[in-house]
Amino acid sequence: MGRVCESMDIRVDPAQLRRLENCSVIEGSLQILLMFTAGGEDFRALAFPRLVLITEYLLLFRVYGLESLRDLFPGLAVIRGASLFFSYALVIFEMPHLRDIGLRSLTNVLNGSVRIERNQELCHISTIDWALLQPPAALEHNIILHNKPAEECADVCPGILGGEEPCVQTPAGLAGALEYRCWTSSNCQKVCPCKVGGAACTSRDECCHPECLGGCSRPGDPQACVACHHFYFNGRCLSSCPELTYEYEQWRCVTAEHCGSLRKVSENLRDSSRFVIHQRQCLAECPPGYRKNESSLVCHECQGLCPKECKVGTKTIDSTRAARDLAGCTLIEGNLIVNIRRGENLASTLQSSLGLIETITGFLKIRHSFALVSLSFFRNLKLIRGDSMVDGNYTLYVLDNQNLQQLWDWTQHRLSIPVGKVYFAFNPKLCLSEIFRMEEITGTKGRQNKAEINPRTNGDQASCKTQTLRFVSNTTESDRIVLKWERYQSPESPDLLSFIVYYKESPVQDVSEYVGQDTCGANSWNLVDVELPLSHDQEPGVTLQNLKPWTQYAVAVRAISLTTAEERRNFGAQSEVVYVRTLPAVPTVPRDVISMSNSSSHLIVRWKPPSQPNGNLSYYLVLWQQLAEDSELFGNDYCHKGLRLPTSSADTRFDTSEEREEPVDQQCCPCHSPIGQSQPSTETVSFQKKFENFLHNSIILPRPPWKVTSINKISSYRTPKRRRDTFSVTGGSQAYANASWPAPGSPGDAALAHQPELDSRAEKDFRLFEDKVVRDRTVISNLRHFTEYRIDIHACNHAAQTVGCSAAAFVFARTMPEAQADNIPGNLTWEPASKNSVLLRWQEPQNPNGLILKYEVKYSRESEVRRGPGKVVSVLCVSRHRYARYGGYHLALLQPGNYSARVRATSLAGNGSWTSLMTFYILGGEEEEAGNFYVFLTLTPVVLMLGITCLAVFIFLYNKRRRAEGYPSGTLYASVNPEYFSASNMYVPDEWEVPRERITILRELGQGSFGMVYEGIAKDLEQEGEETRVALKTVNELASTRERIEFLNEASVMKAFRCHHVVRLLGVVSQGQPAVVIMELMTRGDLKSYLRSLRPEAENNPGLPPPSLKDMIQMAGEIADGMAYLNAKKFVHRDLAARNCMVSEDFTVKIGDFGMTRDIYETDYYRKGGKGLLPVRWMSPQALKDGIFNTQSDIWSFGVVLWEIATLAEQPYQGMSNEQVLHFVMDNGVLERPENCPDKLHHLMTWCWQQNPRLRPSFVQILESIQEDVSASFRAHAFFCSPENKHSGSGGALDLETDKLLLEEDEEEEEEEPKPADPALVPRGSSPQPLFGPGQPNDCSPPNRKPSL
Repeated sequence: MGRVCESMDIRVDPAQLRRLENCSVIEGSLQILLMFTAGGEDFRALAFPRLVLITEYLLLFRVYGLESLRDLFPGLAVIRGASLFFSYALVIFEMPHLRDIGLRSLTNVLNGSVRIERNQELCHISTIDWALLQPPAALEHNIILHNKPAEECADVCPGILGGEEPCVQTPAGLAGALEYRCWTSSNCQKVCPCKVGGAACTSRDECCHPECLGGCSRPGDPQACVACHHFYFNGRCLSSCPELTYEYEQWRCVTAEHCGSLRKVSENLRDSSRFVIHQRQCLAECPPGYRKNESSLVCHECQGLCPKECKVGTKTIDSTRAARDLAGCTLIEGNLIVNIRRGENLASTLQSSLGLIETITGFLKIRHSFALVSLSFFRNLKLIRGDSMVDGNYTLYVLDNQNLQQLWDWTQHRLSIPVGKVYFAFNPKLCLSEIFRMEEITGTKGRQNKAEINPRTNGDQASCKTQTLRFVSNTTESDRIVLKWERYQSPESPDLLSFIVYYKESPVQDVSEYVGQDTCGANSWNLVDVELPLSHDQEPGVTLQNLKPWTQYAVAVRAISLTTAEERRNFGAQSEVVYVRTLPAVPTVPRDVISMSNSSSHLIVRWKPPSQPNGNLSYYLVLWQQLAEDSELFGNDYCHKGLRLPTSSADTRFDTSEEREEPVDQQCCPCHSPIGQSQPSTETVSFQKKFENFLHNSIILPRPPWKVTSINKISSYRTPKRRRDTFSVTGGSQAYANASWPAPGSPGDAALAHQPELDSRAEKDFRLFEDKVVRDRTVISNLRHFTEYRIDIHACNHAAQTVGCSAAAFVFARTMPEAQADNIPGNLTWEPASKNSVLLRWQEPQNPNGLILKYEVKYSRESEVRRGPGKVVSVLCVSRHRYARYGGYHLALLQPGNYSARVRATSLAGNGSWTSLMTFYILGGEEEEAGNFYVFLTLTPVVLMLGITCLAVFIFLYNKRRRAEGYPSGTLYASVNPEYFSASNMYVPDEWEVPRERITILRELGQGSFGMVYEGIAKDLEQEGEETRVALKTVNELASTRERIEFLNEASVMKAFRCHHVVRLLGVVSQGQPAVVIMELMTRGDLKSYLRSLRPEAENNPGLPPPSLKDMIQMAGEIADGMAYLNAKKFVHRDLAARNCMVSEDFTVKIGDFGMTRDIYETDYYRKGGKGLLPVRWMSPQALKDGIFNTQSDIWSFGVVLWEIATLAEQPYQGMSNEQVLHFVMDNGVLERPENCPDKLHHLMTWCWQQNPRLRPSFVQILESIQEDVSASFRAHAFFCSPENKHSGSGGALDLETDKLLLEEDEEEEEEEPKPADPALVPRGSSPQPLFGPGQPNDCSPPNRKPSL
């Protein structure tokens, strides 16, 4: 075994692949991704033949120029899948130039599935037998779709065309036809003849040792293996690790010394720890329930809970998020203050975080926690030690908890408070009896006086003297429970108000949760108020409705009466918790019925259980019936009409389904088309979004500005046919003994002649069959070949005799064709018909595959046959109607001579075999007219085709010339304005030049468009003798002169900008190498990364809450102000997005420095038709259609930025490919409203997304609409509030060219369709009124009223 390398993440630069040199094993994962500028020549010199094993997964994503892995990884034999990428061991996703996979040595993918998707040039997929590589369980979850259609690929395996030995053949699917297996047209797939128990073979097909994988150099030798089936140690493959060695990473054995030398890597150095040994394994940490001693590597089982000490000082728990900080703690060294006023599902959430705490060394204080009903979430709290106390006196302090009703369940809980007092006040629903019980159990009785447990402020609003209520009767149905209980009258308070019934689902009779709810109503109990019956003889009761069938519920009832504030006058009653189960009901339909055929007489059907069985599932009722073929097939003449033949191929989900057991809505069977053409169902789209989210979150590396990162060390079925002529499907359960299905066919006029043909077999062929199946799959046999069947699946539970079975889930499936069924029986015969004509006759196939659609007759003259290659062979098509008229075909206009002919039939399954050759003759002289006519018929199409070709060439050349003259033919993109500078101009140093010795580089910030970006210090930049923290953009040392000029000219554009909300240029270092541009330092990075860090689940969350509406409006105003300034300077941004906005130390958002983030977020761009990279998800319809970039297109992009702010930087149009987004937007599509998006923000978005560009606002109009909602500091610095804005008149004026283009667009629209007066059609200089009120002057004075957000 050679060099073992760690996980590698290789991106952007193909040269980084050289890190793989000399690696034999990747102990971890290998990710190769995001190489947008690479070309084929970048990979031709790269090869890593030593790499044979990857222990986790291989991922390839958006690597341009890579056409095959054949030469890159020629020796890769095994992918173990010890850890998976979203359940996949091999992912090849959106590889635009990949033509074949080419992993010619790959023999085993031990765990995990394969996902190969959206690779538009990828072929040789159907020639790979994944069953030879993967275990069956993983094979079912493969996703292989949206690649190059198989019909466009010339997938030919070696040896098929002769000249070399052909590849091995294996069945396609379950017992399907044999197919050749290969990776490329020159590399067969390895198939070991002795592959039993996972063994491998040598290159001469000799059997390796059973512990070998991927091959070996010598047969039977465990030291000659390419890779190991189980474990590797000291050059040998072993079934288990030897004594005194331990399993490491599931593939090799290590000694205790080696295990002890390993360290668990953590961003927090204090969390770094040595590896441990547990049950013959070397692990990063002990599993749950075990812990390690400081002096030993071995994990020992904990006695009870594994202790975890948490030093907190005084910790305030004011939210569930704060509680999560203490998850797993058993001893709190310090004090706890609980102050929870709101939250959802508090009881279970707090218990998951605080439920393991056993000891608090200081005090416990519960105050102002209006959302708490009970303290039972401190499930294991046994000791409050009181090392420190509240006010020096109180160890347990409970104050002002308006809904607290219970401390702990004292029948099961024991708590000790050895020192200090307890204090209870202003807990109106906490009964004194509960407090007194706590005193007795904790040992604090007698320590405190009456004032410290105030009877007037504790329990003054509760029913504290509780009598037990008893249920009298209950009646159940499938969806309801009717309960009655004894009438109750309070002994001292005659005013009984009502009852409250509590109920919830309880599969197990172990409900110990306190009956009640918090103020958020979220601790899983449902409540029903029940009024007191008017009649004194009537027992109170309730009907609980809308319940789930065959579900056990826990139910309790409580009486509510009037109470007084006096001590010991609070009475009430409550029942014990009882358990009642509803009756069974009809199950929902079985899910995801799929089928395939593995022979001409069998169908395999599989499905998933119903989402709601509503009882104990007993069996499935399977019914099937043959279907009639479409009447169109009988009526159409397929000699003149194109024919798309049906197929019997397997439903793609047999090979590519994702096993998703979440409940789904009842719906029709989802559409599934052949691989590469499927239209995804709603469920598939949802799953696709999850996968893409996982993919993008996994591959995009956040680059916070304060983290030092080295670029060289980046962390290493089919839908049921809707026929006009077949039956409609009706749901519902019915007795099939009397089932009356609609007639299988209702042929049209063209098929009436064949009605006897149908009716003669109807009674036999269209019978309804049924079977009972206890599993979720079945094989239906004794079927007719190449015939379509409808298969219904009904789910039946244990109460089927009473409630019936479910409605049917159905699928249509066709059996496979029979090989010889379409051959014409007997010989072809002939007889003279008239002069120069004969009648050819033949018998129809007796039992064809489906039905015969047409015949082909091939004939030629004997004299022409003897001419050799130049012979003329005529082929005629005979429709089934013409054959029925003659029993054959009337062949006319024949020249005298000897002829030979043969015929074949074409059925629904395709062509049959040709008959044997039959000869006939025509008497008489030669007929030149017929020959001339034949020549005319032959030459006419040729002349027409030549004319059409010439016309096409002329149009092409004409359009090419127009494009050369400047007519736009596609969307173009540039990072800065091409109108104002040329990349070929030489850069001339000016007053912005800064001497190189005045700048000092401190640390890397990230990768920019031209090179690395650093944080640094510049001296004497703003004032003499002062140092300024700056961002330093550099150009790559290998950059060409042209690239350096472009780099400096890009910076030159910013020399004219002086705006608080645009990132400032501070200086340029152009003399010497490398060139440096000095920018204002934006310490919080780009807006996209900043927004994502504010997500509650983000690992790099800075401790800030998600932005409020006011925060969002502030960000929007700052961006709009920067864009208004650029607009006033006649600058069109063209790439406005959250990634191109920057966030300063004081959280101000500014327009970025035009290019710094391109490489970091390369996935946000799309290359259309060989042009530059396009940010299509941010582009307006006009920019996508016509390449028009102007202020209106920037406004559209601003609306998308608002959407990003509202979603905390989700990917726009998530779930769509870039190509789909392009068409969606050009078809007037817009983004959906984000969840919980405020109306004001959404109105701003939709205002920016007007389809007519003239209806979109200007940036100044946007600022006018939100000026009352921005901060005072904004008004102090904003361009919008400056005199420069008032003089520039940027409120709505456009440049002349833009106005002209937009007016032309409006005129074209008016010519196409009359419409009412358009508010956009106003005199030049006017502008549409904003949505939020009439346009106002730029009055930036503070508003008179506080904005309501």
